[in-house]
Amino acid sequence: MDLGLAGRRAFITGGSRGIGLAIAQTLTAEGAAVVICGRDPASLAGSGLRGVTADVTVPDELGRAVDTAAEQLGGLDLLVANAGGAVGGGLLASTPQDWMSTFAINALHAAHAIRCAVPHFDRAGGGSALIIASITGWKPGPKSSYAAAKAAEIHLAAALAQELGPRNIRVNALSPGSVLFPGGGWDQYRQEQPDRFAAFAASDFPRGRLVEVQEVADAACFVLSARAGGISGANICVDAAQDHPSAARFFP
Repeated sequence: MDLGLAGRRAFITGGSRGIGLAIAQTLTAEGAAVVICGRDPASLAGSGLRGVTADVTVPDELGRAVDTAAEQLGGLDLLVANAGGAVGGGLLASTPQDWMSTFAINALHAAHAIRCAVPHFDRAGGGSALIIASITGWKPGPKSSYAAAKAAEIHLAAALAQELGPRNIRVNALSPGSVLFPGGGWDQYRQEQPDRFAAFAASDFPRGRLVEVQEVADAACFVLSARAGGISGANICVDAAQDHPSAARFFP
């Protein structure tokens, strides 16, 4: 299936590794022009893709990154808000600032990135934005601040799809489960605690394996593409029917 991505211009936050890098590489393979964003210049350089350095939790830096990408690409058609993470521990082991930081790297960065992309989308006659959320946003799991922030991203996509739809802008969320890729957290867990990893894969995944990063990237590219033109405001789950969002559980 031709996704019609050839010639499309895309900006991806958190694009130097993991899910973001896989999406960038897959979009490139489909013929799109891509600029990725990250905090580490060395990681950006090592990706082999065009990159711009920015801390996405700093609004001015993120805005400049979006504008720089659009300038380099001659416009913007697609945006992927992939950067994310968590600060602090559980509710009793975290501070209000930890929660604010967790929301900043997740939902707030996604909202600001899309806001900054809208003028470029308008000039292109429309656009498609994808927020990389998590199944933790609708299947409760630790950490609670991260779960709440990812739930906010899912709802943000639905709200912005309504708000920006009249401008011919689609907005969706993609919620991966536990994703395995070289050097990632689950890869480290597999190497450090192979028995526990095997038990987790066997008990929480009907097919006995975690989601592969390319499976997430393939789904992302489809949702971004014109082939998915009827999909907006949706939360697309890519978790291989995972039962719990983490090998960990809530403990008192």
